[in-house]
Amino acid sequence: MDNERRCPVCGIVVKGRSDKIFCSTKCRSIDQYENRQKTEAFYLKVDRQLKINRKLLKKYNRSGITTIRRSELITEGFDPQFFTHYWKNQKGDIYFFVYEYGFLNTVRNHKEKYVLVIWQEYMARP
Repeated sequence: MDNERRCPVCGIVVKGRSDKIFCSTKCRSIDQYENRQKTEAFYLKVDRQLKINRKLLKKYNRSGITTIRRSELITEGFDPQFFTHYWKNQKGDIYFFVYEYGFLNTVRNHKEKYVLVIWQEYMARP
């Protein structure tokens, strides 16, 4: 019987309607719980990295604007792929923000650096 439908959770042959996926309510519940766990794990990973990024940007930007070597932040666990929003200035530079703390990737003296800034009210204007 090559056309046997098997439950994706336990592997038992599924009997009943042709669109039935699970062999029982218990297996359907287990599948939903496992999917929820995966979704929660992804959310927790993103949330954890945003918290790390914000903490590091805050730590290194006590004056409101500063420049730091990119490698220094990366070494401490900063991941520039995780940010909450961005702002583009009139020159076309794109600042990425983790809540109220932002960074601009730049090159100075042949070294990759970040210009760190704090969100300002004028940035909210279109």
